[in-house]
Amino acid sequence: MNISKPAVWFLLFSLLALGACAQQPTQPQAESPGQSEQPAAAAPAPKPRVVARPQVKPPTLPVQAMSQTVLFKLLLAEIALQRGQNNVAVQSFLDLAKETKDPRIAQRATEVALNTRFLGAALETAGIWLAADPENQQARQVLAALLVNQARLADAEPHLQTWLAADKDNIGNGFMQLNTILMRHQDKAAVLELTQNLAKPYPSLPEAHYSIAQAAWAAGQPPLALTEIRAALKLRADWEQAALFQGQVLQRTSNADALAYYQSYLKAHPRAMDLRLSYARLLVTDKKYVEARTEFQTLLKEFPNNADVTMAVALLSLQLNDFDAAETQLQHALETDYKDPDAVRFYLGQVNEERKRPADALRWYSSVNGGDQYVPARARYAGILAKQGKMDDARKYLQDAGRNGAERVQFTQAEAQLLRDANDFRAAFDVLGQAVAKNPNSAELLYDQAMAAEKVDRMDVLESNLRKVIQMKPDYAHAYNALGYTFADRNTRLNEAYALVEQALKLAPDDPFIMDSMGWVLFRMNQNDAAVTFLQRAFEIRPDAEIAAHLGEVLWAMGRQEEAKKVWATALKDNPANELLSATVKKFSP
Repeated sequence: MNISKPAVWFLLFSLLALGACAQQPTQPQAESPGQSEQPAAAAPAPKPRVVARPQVKPPTLPVQAMSQTVLFKLLLAEIALQRGQNNVAVQSFLDLAKETKDPRIAQRATEVALNTRFLGAALETAGIWLAADPENQQARQVLAALLVNQARLADAEPHLQTWLAADKDNIGNGFMQLNTILMRHQDKAAVLELTQNLAKPYPSLPEAHYSIAQAAWAAGQPPLALTEIRAALKLRADWEQAALFQGQVLQRTSNADALAYYQSYLKAHPRAMDLRLSYARLLVTDKKYVEARTEFQTLLKEFPNNADVTMAVALLSLQLNDFDAAETQLQHALETDYKDPDAVRFYLGQVNEERKRPADALRWYSSVNGGDQYVPARARYAGILAKQGKMDDARKYLQDAGRNGAERVQFTQAEAQLLRDANDFRAAFDVLGQAVAKNPNSAELLYDQAMAAEKVDRMDVLESNLRKVIQMKPDYAHAYNALGYTFADRNTRLNEAYALVEQALKLAPDDPFIMDSMGWVLFRMNQNDAAVTFLQRAFEIRPDAEIAAHLGEVLWAMGRQEEAKKVWATALKDNPANELLSATVKKFSP
C-alpha cells in the first residue's frame, strides 16, 4: 500500500507550480542579427548544493491490523478509480482515511484526490495524513500548499514554519521551494508579508533573502526586491542564480544598469557562464554587437561544441561584416548538428552573396529544403538571377517554387519585389493584380497591390484595397498608416489622413514609420512644432533615409537650415541612391 513520496509531491507540484517561473523577472529575448530570435546557448546549469538529509523516523502505524474489510474497501476504491468513477474513488479513500487513521492510506487518499483535482478532499486527507504521522515533513508540505491554494495563508504559516525548521541542514532548499508553493496565491502583498515572517528567524541565510526578493518582485516592489537580492549576494557572493536575478531586476528599468552590473560581476566571477550568456544577449538587445561577439566567443572557448553559441557568434560576425569568421562558424554549426541546419545553409548563402561569390550562394540557397528560411532562400536565389540579367528565369523560378497556397502568395510578393527593384512598376502591379483575382481575401496581396498601385497612379485601387484590408484586419496598423500617409503626401483629405494615422499610432505607438507619417501629416497641416517632435523621435529610433528627408524638410521650413543639412548629410552617407532623399536635397540646394 505504500506510495512513494516523490509521486505525491510531483502531483502537487504539477497542480500548484504551473508557471513557476512567473515570479522571476522575465529576461527579454534578444534579437539575433539576421533573424528574429536569439538562439539560446545550452550552458550547463549550476549544480545544486547537496546536503545529506537526516534519517527520517518511520511512522507509527495504527494498532489494528489491515483487516479484510479494509482491504476490500481499498480494492473497490482502486477499481472505481480505474473505471473513471473519480467521485466514488475519492469519497471511498476519504472514508477509509477517517476510519483507519493509517498514514499510508491517508497518503494514497491525498494522491488520488490531488490527481483528480478534488482539492477539498485532498486538504482533508492531508490533514489526516499529518495527524497520523506528525514527523512527516512531506505531509506537512502538502498540507501547507493546499492551504495556500485555498487562500488560507494564516493557517498555512505555522505548518510552513515547522517544515522549514525541521531540516536545518537543508533549510536553504526549503526557502528555494517556498515561492513555488506560494506563487498561485492572488494576494501578492499577503504572500510577501508571509515570506518576510518566515524569513525573520534566518537573517544570515541567503536563500531567505532570495525568497523575499522573489515575493517582493511578484508584489510589484522592485526596490525591495533589489535590496533583498543584494543582501543575499552579500552573504553568498558567488551565487550566480541570485546575480542573474539582480541583473534582470535592474534590466526592467535600465539596460545600462544591468549591463554595468553583469560586467562587474563577471570581472569577479569569470566562470559564471549562465550570467555571461545573459550579458551577451543583453548586449545584442542593446545593439552592441562587437562587445556581444566577444562574450559569445568567451562562451565558445568554454563550450567549443555548443552549436547554439557557435551560431550566435556566426550571426554576430555576419552583422559586423566579418564574413570570414561568419563562414567559419556557420560551417562549424553544421558540423555540430545545429538544430536548424536549413537556417545555417541560408546564412552561408548570404555570406557568399555578400562576398560576391554568386555560384556558391546559389548552391547554398538551393540546399535549403524547408523551415522558416525556405521562402527567403528562394527569393534571394531569384534575386541573384535577376542581378545577372536573367529576369525571366528568376520569375519562373519563383512561380514554380510554391508548394502550397501560403508559399505561392509569398513567392508572388517576392516576384513583385524583383520587378519593383528593376523599376518595372507596371509589371509588378499586374502580377499582384492577377494574384489578387485568384486570392481576393488575401490581406497581404491586397496590401502589396495597393503599394504598387501608388506607383502607377491608381489611387482607386490603392484606396479600395486598403479599406478592404482594414475591414478584414481592423488591427492592421500599417494599412491605416499607408492610406493616411498617401493622402498626406498628396496634400489632400488631411483631416481624414490625420484620423487614419492617429489610429495606426494607437495600434503601434512605437513604430518609427508611423511616427514619420504623423509628422508628415502635421507638417501638411502647418503644425510644424508638433511635426518635428514626431519626426525627430522617429529618426532617433530608425535613421531611415525617407524619415531623414521628411525631418530635413520640416526643419528647413522652420528656418533651421543647418540642422536640416546635417540630417541629410548623415543619411546620404548610408543611402546615396535613395530617390526621395536625393530629390529632397536637390529641391533645397542653391
